[in-house]
Amino acid sequence: MGERKQISVVGVPMDLGQIRRGVDMGPSAMRYAGLIEELKGLGFKVKDYGDLKINRFSSGTIREQNLKNLHEIIKTSEELCRELDEILSEGGFPLVLGGDHSIGIGSIAGISKHYKELGVIWYDAHVDLNTAETSPSGNIHGMSLAINLGLGHPLLTEIGGYAPKVKPENIVIIGARSIDEGERELISKKGIKIFTMHEIDRKGMTQVMEETIQYLSSRTDGVHLSLDLDAIDPVDAPGVGTPVLGGVTYRESHLAMEMLAEAAVITSAEFVEVNPILDNKNKTAIIATELIASLLGKKLI
Repeated sequence: MGERKQISVVGVPMDLGQIRRGVDMGPSAMRYAGLIEELKGLGFKVKDYGDLKINRFSSGTIREQNLKNLHEIIKTSEELCRELDEILSEGGFPLVLGGDHSIGIGSIAGISKHYKELGVIWYDAHVDLNTAETSPSGNIHGMSLAINLGLGHPLLTEIGGYAPKVKPENIVIIGARSIDEGERELISKKGIKIFTMHEIDRKGMTQVMEETIQYLSSRTDGVHLSLDLDAIDPVDAPGVGTPVLGGVTYRESHLAMEMLAEAAVITSAEFVEVNPILDNKNKTAIIATELIASLLGKKLI
C-alpha cells in the first residue's frame, strides 16, 4: 500500500446469498475481535462507515429463475457499489466486512470502475463461478465471481451500470477444493488462473504467492482481495457456513497476506463468510482480524 492511507471500513451484514443464518453477524464479530483498534495501532487513520442496512424480503420474491433472494441482493449490491465508489473517489482504502460472499458483486462493481484493469485474488475454498443454470442450490454467494465476469442475470451483472467488471485473465483463485462441474468447464474455457489445494500442497504457499503477484503485477493497475474465511481449514476457522476439509492453514494464510503486504499490490479488500453462530469463542473473526492486520503490513518483528 505504500503510504498510510485512510482505511474505510464498511460492514455488509448480509446472509441472503446462502441458507445458513448467522453470517449476517460477521461484521460485528470482526469489530468485536478488535479490528478497528488493530488498524489504528498500525498507524492508519480509520473511518468506520458502519453497516449497510439489509432489507430482508422487501420484494416478497424468495426465488426467481433459480436465484434465491434475487431482488434483495440486487438492492444491497447497488448500495454497496455506490458506497465504495464514493470511498475510492475520496482516496480511501476500502475494507469490506461480510456477510456472505454475494457481497463481492456490489463491492467489485463499485471498485472496478476506478481501474482500467482491475485484478482480483479470490481466496476461497469455492470458485463461485456458478450461474442459475449450473448452480445446484440457487445460492447467489456461489455465483459472485461469474457475475463479475458478466455471466448471469442481467440485473446482477449490470450493477453499477456496466459489465463485465473483471476480465478472466485478471483473476487468480487460491485455495479452491470444492468445484462444481459447470465451474470446472468455465475455468478451462475462460483460462482462469487457479491454485487449488493440490498446487498449494505441491508448490508451497511461497511459490503460489510469488507467481500470483508476478502474474497480476504485469497486467493490472489495482488488485482487489476477496477472502472467504472458508479457504482456511475448518480446524483453524470453524465459524464459516460452508466448511470444506483440507484447507489452507492459519500460518500459510498469514504468509500469503504478508507477501501481499510486501509487494504492495492490494488496493482494496473484503473478508467474508464469518459465521459466529457456528464459531468457537469468536475464533474465526479473530483470525480474520489478524489476517487483515498482516495484509495491511503488520509484521512479527
